Amino acid sequence: MYTQLDIETHLGGKLQIAFLNQPETYNSLNKTSLTELKKFVHECSIDDNVRCIAISGRGKAFCSGQNLKDALSLGDPEEDRIIQRMVIDYYNPLVKEIANAKKPVISLVNGPAVGAGAMLALICDISLATESAYFSQAFVNIGLIPDTGGTYWLPKLLGRQQANYLAFTGKKLSAAEAKSLGLIADVFEDENFMVNAMGILEQISNLPTRAIALTKKAFNESYENSLGQQLDVEGILQQEAAETEDFREGVSAFLEKRKPNYKGK
Repeated sequence: MYTQLDIETHLGGKLQIAFLNQPETYNSLNKTSLTELKKFVHECSIDDNVRCIAISGRGKAFCSGQNLKDALSLGDPEEDRIIQRMVIDYYNPLVKEIANAKKPVISLVNGPAVGAGAMLALICDISLATESAYFSQAFVNIGLIPDTGGTYWLPKLLGRQQANYLAFTGKKLSAAEAKSLGLIADVFEDENFMVNAMGILEQISNLPTRAIALTKKAFNESYENSLGQQLDVEGILQQEAAETEDFREGVSAFLEKRKPNYKGK
């Protein structure tokens, strides 16, 4: 089914992890891997058995960004608009798939994340990284601008000054620096990374999946809404959450003083 992803299934299918599996190129992205990632996220999003989606990398790197040889194989950069076509046809659909996924999407950054690889990690709902990982908006080093949602998310996550600084210089950020700036959620020692990450993934896989999806939807809409509009969104989505089986289970468990058993429905 997948030629450039290695898929692991955990927790009886509730957790699905896609590993970029081109370690010889430090998991550089190409048309095939981008298409397969989009397909993976989409299929997990619509699968009622899946409660959590994760993306990581095999080998020493998370992702080194776009494979330039693959991109340039499409034709002449100026004559054929190949970079624009690559962004529109392959990157943008993946960004939208992750943003609109009905399940939480978590990046497990096991090593360097560079250019589009850095943005692939950062556009996920939660990013967890090893201490040795680093992030670089290296687009400027080859005369390009941040894509893969970079010009949308970086100013919102960092503010104008820091976004400009990282985008203009391509500075390498350590995982600890990225966490301190709010770019990623948490950092773990390399030797304990997967143990700690799996604990978080298992926790999220057992929580009310619909409520998480609705929270994600509300957060995404907040970037475009006024306060009044967002309060209206909260009312609508809160009612939708209140009509789920998991809400009824949560209330029953609270009243009965027991641990809830959420089904993600």
